[in-house]
Amino acid sequence: MIFVLQVRGLPAFIVTMLVAPLLLLLFPFPPSSAAQLPNDGKAKEPPVATNGQPFPWDRMRLPKTISPLHYDLTIHPNLTTLSFTGIVRIELDVHEDTSMIVLHAKEMQISSVRLLAPDGARPLQVLECPHFHQLALLSDTVLTKGAKYEVQLGFAANLSDSFHGFYKSSYRTSSGEVRVLASTQFEATFARGAFPCFDEPAFKANFTIQITREPRHIAVSNMPKVRTVELPGGLLQDHFDTTVKMSTYLVAYIVSDFLSVSKTTQHGVKISVYAVPEKIDQTSFALDAAVKLLDFYDDYFDIPYPLPKQDLAAIPDFQSGAMENWGLTTYRETGLLFDAEKSSVSDKLAITKVIAHELAHQWFGNLVTMEWWNDLWLNEGFAKFMEFISLDATYPELHVDDFFLGKCFEAMEVDSLSSSHPISTPVENPMQIQEMFDDVSYDKGACILNMLRDFLTPEAFEIGIIKYLKRYSYQNTVNSHLWESLTNICTSDDLDEGRMKHRQFCSKRNLPSGSSKWYSGDELDVRAIMDTWTLQEGFPLVTVAVRGREVRLSQERYLKTDDPSLTEGFLWQIPLTYMTSASSTIHRFLLKTKTDVLYLPEEVDWVKFNVDMSGYYMVHYAGEGWSSIIRLLQHNHTALTSNDRASLIHNVFQLVSVGKVRLDTALELSLYLSKETEIMAVTQGFGELVPLYKLMEKRDMAALENQMKDYIVDLFRGLIDRQEWTDSGSVSERVLRSYLLLFACVRNHAPCVTKATQLFNKWKDSDGNISLPVDVTMAVFVIGARTPEGWDFMFEKYRHSMQMSVKSRLKIAMTVSPLRDKLKWMMEQSLQGEVMKTQDLPDVVVSISRNPCCYKLAWDFLRANWHTMIKKFDLGSNTVSFMVTGVTRQYSTREMLDEVRSFFGSLTEEMGSEMRCIQQTYETIEDNIRWMDTNLPLLQAWLDKRSHKVPHDDL
Repeated sequence: MIFVLQVRGLPAFIVTMLVAPLLLLLFPFPPSSAAQLPNDGKAKEPPVATNGQPFPWDRMRLPKTISPLHYDLTIHPNLTTLSFTGIVRIELDVHEDTSMIVLHAKEMQISSVRLLAPDGARPLQVLECPHFHQLALLSDTVLTKGAKYEVQLGFAANLSDSFHGFYKSSYRTSSGEVRVLASTQFEATFARGAFPCFDEPAFKANFTIQITREPRHIAVSNMPKVRTVELPGGLLQDHFDTTVKMSTYLVAYIVSDFLSVSKTTQHGVKISVYAVPEKIDQTSFALDAAVKLLDFYDDYFDIPYPLPKQDLAAIPDFQSGAMENWGLTTYRETGLLFDAEKSSVSDKLAITKVIAHELAHQWFGNLVTMEWWNDLWLNEGFAKFMEFISLDATYPELHVDDFFLGKCFEAMEVDSLSSSHPISTPVENPMQIQEMFDDVSYDKGACILNMLRDFLTPEAFEIGIIKYLKRYSYQNTVNSHLWESLTNICTSDDLDEGRMKHRQFCSKRNLPSGSSKWYSGDELDVRAIMDTWTLQEGFPLVTVAVRGREVRLSQERYLKTDDPSLTEGFLWQIPLTYMTSASSTIHRFLLKTKTDVLYLPEEVDWVKFNVDMSGYYMVHYAGEGWSSIIRLLQHNHTALTSNDRASLIHNVFQLVSVGKVRLDTALELSLYLSKETEIMAVTQGFGELVPLYKLMEKRDMAALENQMKDYIVDLFRGLIDRQEWTDSGSVSERVLRSYLLLFACVRNHAPCVTKATQLFNKWKDSDGNISLPVDVTMAVFVIGARTPEGWDFMFEKYRHSMQMSVKSRLKIAMTVSPLRDKLKWMMEQSLQGEVMKTQDLPDVVVSISRNPCCYKLAWDFLRANWHTMIKKFDLGSNTVSFMVTGVTRQYSTREMLDEVRSFFGSLTEEMGSEMRCIQQTYETIEDNIRWMDTNLPLLQAWLDKRSHKVPHDDL
């Protein structure tokens, strides 16, 4: 699954991922994360069934005495009554003698439960335990180990009005007609709301699905349709081929009036993209991308895609970004639909990334699945990592490498809090499972995989992951299985099975068992190294002290806290890389201890560790180290790569937060940005500087706030003024143009405001019919939304537009308006879901929370509608966490902290009081308070000293 990521730290104008994905890639927000470590999943009190009898099972996890082999599932959704009925027959594998079958079902009526045994059919007693979402089916006779049994259950329920389970979606045609469809979203624990099942990832089985529908609709599922049968009453029943062995969360089906377009890959797989009829003309880009990417993965993994087809469906109502259901991936419309005339280059980047992510899951997650949700990162970290590997090969013009660093910065934002969690964390209940879908599982997972790839070499890494996928196909895995596959990759068995280039790689290198280009002293133990990155939370700060040729190294946990005891006891095996002023060669050193020393061949002017930030750690340069780097950046910044420069900007400002570096030192480093032109370094500069004045906007300190804003505008004035109001240049240049002009207009930079006003008036006078350059539309819309007339005009265009990317840009631009009544109305409409989609409510609320004139509106709205929103978006979900942390993250006063604590402290556990995002919120506000108390005098003094004199060198 992939989430629609939102932005942290910048002004409210910052747009959602599918409007300007660069911004989201570069400015992390604190996502949800796992709750506190649970107990063993046992009930606190003996569970009681709904009929008052004792429930015979007291654990959240199902017993392992029985597992499913095959489901025969018949579903009949009624899109008029918004309900569904069904029958499921489950073939069982009995591992131990038992008289009890325990499986999952949630909020459904169960009927006609029968056991089909070798000696005939008989009824079973049914007990329900809603707290665990479990059914216990009790037999009068023992089910014998090894014997063949089936259980049959009838069931009925309403289509869910949330975004999970088997749920209702709808859309409005251009003529105003509302049409209804039904779609599924089962990850992580929602298949149980659609049919009775063993709803845990290790209970893999085959599924044969039949769907009953009206002739005006179509049905699609994981597998191709094999036949359609006419039923009494004018209904049709589609029968689908039997799936491969897979987990329940990957089952999918849709009943709708969608149309589709199709192509076939070089490997013979039929690819189809489904969308509502009036948007089917926006599917060609996604179709071509899916064909190209599936072919790439087929070759890269050396394992043929095992299904005959792969469908991609654009769902009008969808909470996350997309879902990897095997053979039927589902997406937000903004994640799949592309209009060549109206969509931006950022949209193209976002769409290719999300398709690459979901198609990577067809191998990582679907073919090989984590055994339990504690190792979710084995699915999501790999899929996030493979986005960049695949797009670098298939769409080199997108320059996807320019955006990878942002994922590591996002992960570090949440991983720097004491409420973070290890990548692999014990979880039991559905809320804790939901909380695993966060930046630690996704982005930190991807970043440590990137570090490991660099550690082992890309060739060795590729051999190892192919070995992993082949060895564990159709099975479930844990961390150690991956590390074993990446150790001793050049054994004879693997060479016999491997591709020619792999055999050549091992033969050429003649690698002994466990060798590495990193560390020759000991045999390489991949598991020992990587356990330090996956089994403990946080990440290391490496301090570098250079004295002559001697480089003293030390490591500690980087943690934003005023409690030093929380940093004790952490130790990582860190693959260090470094380069110096004397040589462009990348040197390597494995730091396995708390301290160590290495020696340079000669004395140097500067040393830069974590080259290109390929490692997931920060670096502090003690003594004169930062001074030498500042001199280098001021006089010859291109001696370092853009990624190196971005990582230095990130590190130095983050070190201010923990008292390792003075703020004026970080600000001195930022001065070089007046000469910067590369997207990664420019946007990271914004990412560190903008949050400083955002904190001030929530306090009564306009003079200093405006000084800081003026400094940032002056710093980037030269680059801003050189931007053309056109759609020209490379992908990175175009994304950067959108970014800079948007910022400049929000900050009232006169040339930008004048040009944007002219363009908006011209667009409005044409009734929206002229084509604006796509790269500048956000800047234009933000200016237009400042007046009631402009806002109302934009909203009408939003209502009637069929271009999803245009709707997204209009939506976010409208939240930047100073018109409080419009913003309040906008949130209310998003919650109702008729005029504006409820799926967009989180973006709207959080964007309004960053609007300096109206931020309290968002906090008041969140509190007033809390119960409604957690029901709609689900406890522990990334969406709820984003709203909690996003709305509050710029607060920096004791008064606001007390108000936040008062509200969340009043909640019950059922209302979300145990969610980790609440603890993250407290920590973030406390860190903001500490930062302001410590650094405001320094900031004032530095800005006064500068007197706005920022150099503007010609480049």
